[in-house]
Amino acid sequence: MSGRLYVETVGCQMNVLDSEMLVASLRRHGYELVTDVHEADTILLNTCSVREHAEEKTYSTLGKLKRWKQAHPQNVIGVVGCMAQKDQQKIFERAPYVDLIIGPGQLQRVAELVESVRSGQGRQVAISLGRREGTREDIERSHETFDPLRDPEMRPTPSQAYLRIQIGCDKFCTYCVVPMTRGPEQCRAPAQILEEAAILAGQGCVEITLLGQTVNSYQYVSGGTTTRLPDLLARLQNVSGIRRWKFVTNYPRDMDRELLAAVRDLPGVAPYLHIPAQSGSDAVLRRMKRGYTAEQYREMMARIRELLPLAAISSDFIVGFCGETEADFQQTMALTRECRFKNSFIFKYSVRPGTKAAERLPDDVPADVKQRRNQELLALQDAISAEDNQQFIGQTVEVLVEGPSKRARRQAGDSSTIQLTGRTPCDRIVVFDGESRLTGHFLPVVIYDASSHTLFGQVADRSRESGVWSLTSRV
Repeated sequence: MSGRLYVETVGCQMNVLDSEMLVASLRRHGYELVTDVHEADTILLNTCSVREHAEEKTYSTLGKLKRWKQAHPQNVIGVVGCMAQKDQQKIFERAPYVDLIIGPGQLQRVAELVESVRSGQGRQVAISLGRREGTREDIERSHETFDPLRDPEMRPTPSQAYLRIQIGCDKFCTYCVVPMTRGPEQCRAPAQILEEAAILAGQGCVEITLLGQTVNSYQYVSGGTTTRLPDLLARLQNVSGIRRWKFVTNYPRDMDRELLAAVRDLPGVAPYLHIPAQSGSDAVLRRMKRGYTAEQYREMMARIRELLPLAAISSDFIVGFCGETEADFQQTMALTRECRFKNSFIFKYSVRPGTKAAERLPDDVPADVKQRRNQELLALQDAISAEDNQQFIGQTVEVLVEGPSKRARRQAGDSSTIQLTGRTPCDRIVVFDGESRLTGHFLPVVIYDASSHTLFGQVADRSRESGVWSLTSRV
């Protein structure tokens, strides 16, 4: 088996990691990764179903591929990931030229299924069991993923990697498809996680982000021993070469003092926490079945500020959820003012077929109201971010260089000095001028300006004789 593979990824960090493993699997069977869709003979679209926009983007891409498939009928088009698990036959109905559909729990079969299509066996479908289609054990097994097949070339930067410690979710928020598309919550064994972290370190990674749908709910029980996320973070400190650890996404009710103390006390654990609030209204939170109140969220924030006063907190919000009144929305605005998030990902509610909200709650907030609320909350968050980022002007921050900025990639000149981008331990984006060979290195950068989304700086001068960084600034 061999071929030329093109992969397009939409969605969350989980999908980025899944794509890396897809490529690793197919490369073991002789496939070459290409960056131009017209050079490929196998195209895989790794999809997301969390929001309607992500699904429509995939269908738009499939529409563009129709003529390509007609001109090259022997080539393979596959839809994989969450949308494949959820929509299944609907994808064939809208794009009958698709050759295979693979859910996120069946990705380990990708090479086998592509070969089946190539050998003339027709369309191939591999999806996991639904939540009511077997025993919990059977359902869990059907959703297992195939870590630790890793391919450094598929990472945005070779020095950073995602490491899955948990799959699935049992929270069943009424708006969310994840419990259906990724199955029951399962936590990986600590020994497996440590082994994979060592593999990543050996591949040159210096920063690892631990992934889970509700990552701080991690709990693995074996032989009478229970390992929780603070315990796992402590054990990961023994992995040589990793200088920075992050973990996302967190569930508010499980953000306890023990975990916060671990973030405070363990070297290399970044003081950055992504903890979706989704709404500041108790009535909306109940309809969402989030399992906490706005006051409990505030109490969690107070614990964080007590134990980690310099931590950066980011959030997610859904505006225009079923039944959201103007008073409900103003409570979300109030929570945002109080918490002063580093940034927030803000989305207009869209109905997700198969969820409890779709079945039981009317989507009764008009589109223009959703749009207005979205813009108002975005404007508030941007103002908070811009104001809080001003505190960094004149400071020197440690930045892990991720590579050329978007502007530098667009310009693509011959100069040895280009605009680079990187992140601080608290996950703030920094841009500065430097040489591309600095990618993957930690550098001290002096901040001289800031916007709501970006810090602007310059690398501190270093004496060639002593090798010691001397700080200079344009402030």
